[in-house]
Amino acid sequence: MTRTNRHFLVIGAQRCGTTYLHDLLAGHPDIAMARPVRPEPKVFLTDEVVVRGVEWYDRTWFPHAGTASLLGEKSTSYLELPAAVARVIAVLGSPQILVQLRDPVERAVSNWGFSRAHAMEDRPVSEALAHNLDGPLPWDPQLTSVSPYAYLERGRYADYLAPWLEAFPDLVRVQFLEELVEGPDSLGELYEWLGVDAGVRPASLGQRVNQGVDLEDPLDDALVARLRDYFRDSDQALTELLGRDLPWHETVGGTR
Repeated sequence: MTRTNRHFLVIGAQRCGTTYLHDLLAGHPDIAMARPVRPEPKVFLTDEVVVRGVEWYDRTWFPHAGTASLLGEKSTSYLELPAAVARVIAVLGSPQILVQLRDPVERAVSNWGFSRAHAMEDRPVSEALAHNLDGPLPWDPQLTSVSPYAYLERGRYADYLAPWLEAFPDLVRVQFLEELVEGPDSLGELYEWLGVDAGVRPASLGQRVNQGVDLEDPLDDALVARLRDYFRDSDQALTELLGRDLPWHETVGGTR
């Protein structure tokens, strides 16, 4: 029997606490998240899914859905790939789109740690980020779907949001990791936006997952200042795009 579930996508951003977010979503009885979780499904990276259609999508990634009314996929590469928008529309129509962001300097450090842990980076964090300030770092697209070295570019969030906001103007929610972790009401507000019981509190709430590596050489104040300056125009564009202050604007020292 064909299901008539609603769909949503967590499209990014990378290293912004989306694994923790995934667990909070998967812990709600009305939500089924795509499985397997690792590697991320990344279904809409190619045109192949368009031919296969929504019934294949549901059957392939959500056989465990049971009575869940809402089906969600987390693939953080989507935010950076405008071509995914048309594929999403062709298969899912008008799903809700969830974007989670964080302090872009902290995100850059976490991205470096992820690349380091996966043997794709051997430079100290300060050296890697300083080099990235000089321009994009080369990478092999045959090895990864998006660059493992876009430490700074990936934190220019406003650059990536435009095609998604244009395609789904009333269906995009942009939230911040800082508020999800620190704000007692943020999870309920997220559930309410998704149209499920806002009173649920899953067992994973407050449990840290997918933590980064410890820094051997914390960023010095001079480098942090250069990084803040690099992100200044992007942060301002994001503030104007969302019509709200960013939670990291008060961060003036090293990463928190």
